[in-house]
Amino acid sequence: MRQNNMYFSITLGLFLGLSCTSPKQESGLEQIVENPKIRLIYDTDANNELDDQFALMYLLVNGPTFDLVGVTVNATKSGGNIDQHYEEAKRILQLGQRFGQIPLLKGADASFETIRMHVKETDFDGKEGVDFIIEQANKSHEQELILLAVGKLTNVALALEKDPSIASKIRVVWLGSNYPKPGEYNQDNDTVSMNYVLNSKVPFEMVTVRYGEPSGTDAVKVTQIEINEKMPGMGPQIELPIVGRHGGEFFNFGDYAVSLFEHIDYYSDPPARALFDMVAAAVLKNPKWGDSREIPAPILIDNQWVERPVNLRKITVWENFDRDAVIQDFYHTLENYQLVNPK
Repeated sequence: MRQNNMYFSITLGLFLGLSCTSPKQESGLEQIVENPKIRLIYDTDANNELDDQFALMYLLVNGPTFDLVGVTVNATKSGGNIDQHYEEAKRILQLGQRFGQIPLLKGADASFETIRMHVKETDFDGKEGVDFIIEQANKSHEQELILLAVGKLTNVALALEKDPSIASKIRVVWLGSNYPKPGEYNQDNDTVSMNYVLNSKVPFEMVTVRYGEPSGTDAVKVTQIEINEKMPGMGPQIELPIVGRHGGEFFNFGDYAVSLFEHIDYYSDPPARALFDMVAAAVLKNPKWGDSREIPAPILIDNQWVERPVNLRKITVWENFDRDAVIQDFYHTLENYQLVNPK
């Protein structure tokens, strides 16, 4: 019995000694350091479908992961003019309790080719959003700035045109293209801006869409039935309701999501919609939820991808996404939300 007590005393002493020792000072173990937050600007055609809204809310409720420094909007053909895209992004920021705290700025209404010759003028289409991108890129910061672009690439290309030096200060992650096949909505809305970015020096990652194929974000679908079962009441609650895009008053994103799914076309059986844009945000949070590979940057000519195998300029292509992991993480974070903290 005495030997057991001695053993216990020695063991307890060793444990307490190790517990009170600074890992760096005595044990040689490194201290655990939290991963830095992902600093980003969300560039969106918010009023186009419904995936932009899901992606923005996903960013807002992932406070421990994202440092959302601003939201810029652009206009694509199916979502109305720039004011309509602005108003939809505003609704989501309000539902996320962050409107007025996180900057929301209007970017380009027209195309890159139409605007590019005016970027040195005192005023031009998209100036507010473009100048914000440049300003944030040029800020001294220990974390890189990611432009998470989920619409056309017009704002990104205009910022690079106006201040080429920011190419070394940012990383562009774009939701778009059916690469290596032609077509896709974001791409087709401004192919010139896409080619411009592909030919620039900015680090560029393409999160593929690939309509109808299991390897693209188009495969990350949710049904209307699932939304109606999972979403009602979810997310932060606001005191004064927003008026939704299709009317009605909403106090939380979950109820608004149900409304969005009630006013959308479906192309599959059972009725489902892809949450394309949210996937691009999700693989920033956890790169294991998709596969990435580096390729020589191709170019789009006459709406056909042309490979350039000897091109020294490399880009990253994302594909093969973990649908269940992405969707479940969205539900989990919305239910257990921690809002982003504006600086």
